[in-house]
Amino acid sequence: MTTGELQRLRTHMTSTLNALIFLIPSILLQYTMPAGSIGVNYGLNGNNLPTPAAVVQLYKTHGIQKMRLFCPNPQAQQALERTNIYVSLGVMNRDLPSLARSQTAANEWVKNNILPYRNTHYQYVTVGNEVIPGPFSQYVAQAMRNIKTALNNAGLSHVRVTTVIATSALSISFPPSAGAFSAESLPAITAVLRFLEEQGLPNNVLMVNIYPFFAYAADPQHVSLQYAQFTATGNVVIDHGLGYQNLFDAMVDAFYSAMEKAGGRTVGIAVAETGWPSAGKGEQFTSPALAQTYNKNLIEHVRRIGTPKRPNDHLHVFIFAMFNENQKTPPGVEQNFGLFYPNGQPVYNLAF
Repeated sequence: MTTGELQRLRTHMTSTLNALIFLIPSILLQYTMPAGSIGVNYGLNGNNLPTPAAVVQLYKTHGIQKMRLFCPNPQAQQALERTNIYVSLGVMNRDLPSLARSQTAANEWVKNNILPYRNTHYQYVTVGNEVIPGPFSQYVAQAMRNIKTALNNAGLSHVRVTTVIATSALSISFPPSAGAFSAESLPAITAVLRFLEEQGLPNNVLMVNIYPFFAYAADPQHVSLQYAQFTATGNVVIDHGLGYQNLFDAMVDAFYSAMEKAGGRTVGIAVAETGWPSAGKGEQFTSPALAQTYNKNLIEHVRRIGTPKRPNDHLHVFIFAMFNENQKTPPGVEQNFGLFYPNGQPVYNLAF
């Protein structure tokens, strides 16, 4: 072998090795995240919260594997680099029109908000938060498409693109098999589900917000505390042969039913928000003990099994929220969903 040929071989081997080094983290990202995993929302509606670097350290100290950021946060994203925390990063609602109209805008969003922190483990980009139904809903599906194209072009095809919807998008939620989207929500949801169906497994995931607390607090005569907190000892609801011992499963399965009716038969669900406040409405409804019971049982349930409708589909779930945020409105319940006080002390003990 000549000197020139040897040099070309060394160059080829070096290029191949560099390519593998780049690809391995992306491959591991897709396959090492445990099914039925739990994360926590990191909200910033407080004027007394720790620095983002301190918050990331708090996640690491308590073994919290996933963080949901509602919007880009350079300080947090920088602190998250080279950690084992998986991140869901939100696109702000106000950006949806421009991202839907322009692939260039989507490319710039990824360039500015993802690529500078490429050593962060991004699992999801959520394009819009609770905008369906509403005036921004018409932009969601196309903005999702453009963001996904931008991620693919940047070598980040493993990052899942989705949106977050609330139970207000449903017109029927009980019984779970009757779940259906409202007429106002249906056009935008159908477009979103069409995009997600095209992505195929395991990338076709819709994020939803599930709050048994609000159903219980609104109607405690008909929604028992045990059903809301995973503590019922038997089935509370029987629906077409499926037994429901907790409201969380019933609410998730209502979304599954609605999605099937709207053309999303293979689309999965991740829970973007769920939780229980520790104060704000009286001890019958809110206390540290009640919040601890709900979140403890939630973690155990999600790690063990899926829902009656899809028992083998384990859910990725984000608890709301990391801190009691004193600028959340209205005052009361909304300011008391945190697992921690702003000084970093736990509101109650919870094992991750």
